[in-house]
Amino acid sequence: MANPTITPGPASAAAVNKRIRRGSIEPIVFNTLNAIFMIVLVIVTLYPFLNTIVVSLNAGNDTIRGGIYLWPREFTWQNYKAVFASGTIYNAFWISVARTVLSTVLNLFLTTMLAYTLSRREYVFRKPITLIFILTMYFNAGLIPGYFLMKELHLINTFWVYVIPSMISAFNMIVIRTYIGTIPESLIESARIDGAGEFKIFIRIIFPLCKPVLATIALFVAVGAWNSWFDAFIYTSSRQELSTLQYELMKLLSSSMNANNNPAVAAGAGMTREAAASMVTPLSIRAAVTVVASVPILLVYPFMQKYFVVGLNVGSVKE
Repeated sequence: MANPTITPGPASAAAVNKRIRRGSIEPIVFNTLNAIFMIVLVIVTLYPFLNTIVVSLNAGNDTIRGGIYLWPREFTWQNYKAVFASGTIYNAFWISVARTVLSTVLNLFLTTMLAYTLSRREYVFRKPITLIFILTMYFNAGLIPGYFLMKELHLINTFWVYVIPSMISAFNMIVIRTYIGTIPESLIESARIDGAGEFKIFIRIIFPLCKPVLATIALFVAVGAWNSWFDAFIYTSSRQELSTLQYELMKLLSSSMNANNNPAVAAGAGMTREAAASMVTPLSIRAAVTVVASVPILLVYPFMQKYFVVGLNVGSVKE
């Protein structure tokens, strides 16, 4: 017996049409609100940096009046001239580049090697050594014992005081070890069957497969090394040739507070008398210093962006 065809009545047809219209409108509303939200988020995120660039390109006397937003009212390069007036800043730049590159390379290689060792279940001392490293994340001896340790190691007033203390990171080791745990054990066992030793397995298999998390860690280490100035203040302040860019910029920013009223202070910071006279406010110099310190490290990020998101998801999915 054939099933009778049910013809919807006027009321049910109206309900169906209403659901269809609602189903077609909802994506449009969602996409519109989502686009508005993302645009607002981009503006809120980029505005502080854009405003800093604008302030750095605006005359200091005019900056005091306020109202500088997205375009300089009185364009000038004088703030940057004051920053680069000191000849020491160029040498400090290369010192910062050298310490950033060496610290990043050594930290990645040695920390990954340590993480691979502590990820091996057959390693007897895996747990106690991991515990020791974790404790260093929560407890330290303090500034004065740390200084005496560097002195006993003959690292004071040497370039290597920037590099050696940062060669191993407990937090980075845990992150990399977690990522190594996601690598199939069958790859390592196959390499061992083929006669590969542990170091060869590390170089040929582990290190290449850890590229996403290593790119993320490299960005963190590089930013930390580039922005560091306190170690230069503590350990190498008596040797001007070992001063870092951030330390020189910090000294410039401190001296700019009194540069207008006391040209001798500006001369002590390496600035000319003319540059000091035109440095009207610490606000404009602070903006120029921020841009000079930020741009080099920002240029590195686009090359690591494709690995950055993958690396941040480390350990989120396991087989």
